[in-house]
Amino acid sequence: MKSQLFATGEYRKIEQIVVDFLNANQGYLSSNTIKSTRAVGDAIQDILSENFQTILADERAIYSTGFARRAMADLAFEDSDGFYYVVDVKTHRHDTKFNMPNLTSVERLARFYEDDKNYFVLLFVTYEVADTQVNVKHARFIPIEFLDWDCLTLGALGWGQIQIANSNRITIRSGYPRKSWMLELCDNLLEFYPKEISKIGQRIEHFKKVRIFWENRSDE
Repeated sequence: MKSQLFATGEYRKIEQIVVDFLNANQGYLSSNTIKSTRAVGDAIQDILSENFQTILADERAIYSTGFARRAMADLAFEDSDGFYYVVDVKTHRHDTKFNMPNLTSVERLARFYEDDKNYFVLLFVTYEVADTQVNVKHARFIPIEFLDWDCLTLGALGWGQIQIANSNRITIRSGYPRKSWMLELCDNLLEFYPKEISKIGQRIEHFKKVRIFWENRSDE
């Protein structure tokens, strides 16, 4: 059994509700807040977290917030079929030229996806600002496996971080099978790790030379 939220077009309704909700609820930004892209993103995340149960409009859903700073999600809910969704809110200011946000750890995602009823969901909100008003252009509410690997990259933090290569270019493959996506993740990592090993070898050699330099220095 698959999640009916993503097996049908139901998730697209949530995307439109998010856009309409944010555009209808203004006044949460000040003249100081609007100057900071990070502050605007935090404000949007907060208002969505506080009101997401209303946005879902599903009285059967079990909803929760209050995650630790380093947790996988900003909010989560369980539907009436027992599927569990953790949602990470990502905001993007439309007039910025480049943005490369981290999504999640490859190791954490691999463990989370051992259970077919778990979904790691990205809620992308793209917006513009005028004075102290936010104009949300569009929203995307999708599980990570709907993201094409041509718009993703891997970063060298811990086991590896899945990142958006450029927030101005996101490619979505709606309905893409999780198994196929996870196999692509593994293939990408099997190319990524040897390159990292090579970089580490170069760094080791570099600091061997740095050590020799300092061995030959006087203590004065």
